[in-house]
Amino acid sequence: MPRVLMIDDEPELLQKLVRHALRDGPAELLVARSATEGLALAANAPPDVVLLDMHLPDGTGLDVFRRLRAADRRTPVVFITGSAGTDTAIEAMKEGAFDYLFKPVELEQLKRVVAQALEVSRLVRQPAVLADTLPTDDRTDAIIGRCPAMREVYKAVGRVADQNVAVLITGESGTGKEVIARAIYQHGRRATGPFLALNCAAIPENLLESELFGHEKGAFTGADRRRIGRFEQAHGGTIFLDEIGDMPLATQAKMLRVLQDQAFERVGGNETISTDVRVLAATNRDLPEMVARGLFRGDLYYRLGVFTVALPPLRERGDDLPLLVRHYLGRYSRELGREVRDAAPDALEILRAYPWPGNVRELQSVLKQALLLARGELLLPAFLPGSLRASVSPSSPPIDSKFELEAFVRERLEGGSRGLYAETVSAVERVLLPLVLKHTGGNQVQAAEVLGITRKTLRARLRELGLTVTRAVERVADEDADLGD
Repeated sequence: MPRVLMIDDEPELLQKLVRHALRDGPAELLVARSATEGLALAANAPPDVVLLDMHLPDGTGLDVFRRLRAADRRTPVVFITGSAGTDTAIEAMKEGAFDYLFKPVELEQLKRVVAQALEVSRLVRQPAVLADTLPTDDRTDAIIGRCPAMREVYKAVGRVADQNVAVLITGESGTGKEVIARAIYQHGRRATGPFLALNCAAIPENLLESELFGHEKGAFTGADRRRIGRFEQAHGGTIFLDEIGDMPLATQAKMLRVLQDQAFERVGGNETISTDVRVLAATNRDLPEMVARGLFRGDLYYRLGVFTVALPPLRERGDDLPLLVRHYLGRYSRELGREVRDAAPDALEILRAYPWPGNVRELQSVLKQALLLARGELLLPAFLPGSLRASVSPSSPPIDSKFELEAFVRERLEGGSRGLYAETVSAVERVLLPLVLKHTGGNQVQAAEVLGITRKTLRARLRELGLTVTRAVERVADEDADLGD
């Protein structure tokens, strides 16, 4: 459970608001009334986020902040103070504070900032696992795969992680580019420094430059005080720029200077700010083609592309799919209170046949949807979204007349099956039901009689197995049923 530490000599006014801001997700709130008490709590139970008042009875907030940073620079610290002065706010932000809020704090603003700080803390601390087998802890954010393309990705991360160079991560949406960026950060020499992530496509063009580089008071309408940008906040650490292909050309020019000289000016200012930040960038767009069309600066592309890591789409990763399915079924089953640990062979075949335009992110969504409907320990085709089943199962699959039960059971035992009974019944039914229906000419009433089950049960099993009958056959069956009623 995330831990939030609030250090404030008069916590009563703010504590209720903070608890309300934390209601959307489980989090533990610790409260200290002095610098000494706060530092002791932080030492005994390291917090994920610190909310810090600037004025304390036994010291200043800045002094406490510096001691917290000396212990762990990765912990986001949010100043919340009733002081109207801006000098201390500017100094705090320059030294790496996550944000600076003025009392009285609006609830929505507090919720947003605390949620962002908790997410940054999670990204920094939660291991980004790169593995060709299932990790022992499925709660980690993992890039799992053993196909040749993914093994090249692992080697690339290992080669570049400890180098102080820019890295460009390419790949379609949903392939896991941010996890790769975090793996590079966590295995590099800046792993004890801050890690800030920013999606360039999610911020309006007119605000992106200010978000990155900060602005001076009066730089534009609404700029009522100086703001410190991400490149100052991330000093000594790493900044991850996702969707950099969406960055406006004007901002690209300033980015180029940061990469070349590690220097920039705030929007509306003349003071040159020096920084020390490693830049990791990602895109799902074709940057060379954008350079050719004049939509992306060639010199910036060459600076960013000193080292490139290319992630393959899920549809090209071969046998990685079963590994991913097992990993996410275990993870989401625990989160959703389900017992599913594996997918039935016919369900896995449907997942294999789907092209996955949304890649791993879409797979995660599909499995979550399926688990909400699932019962038992095995994921069956009936639990998968109907739209997915329809897109890959326009007709019944061919009958495997050479199915050998003993060989199937041995194979599943060697594969470590945890739902063998259901898997075996499902596999037998996939052979049995189509053969009986073929024998009866597609008449489901007669097929049910041959099988010794009701027609309702037969139809239910056909749906769950993803087996369909042609419309002509269904009409005959329906007519027979009407005659028999």
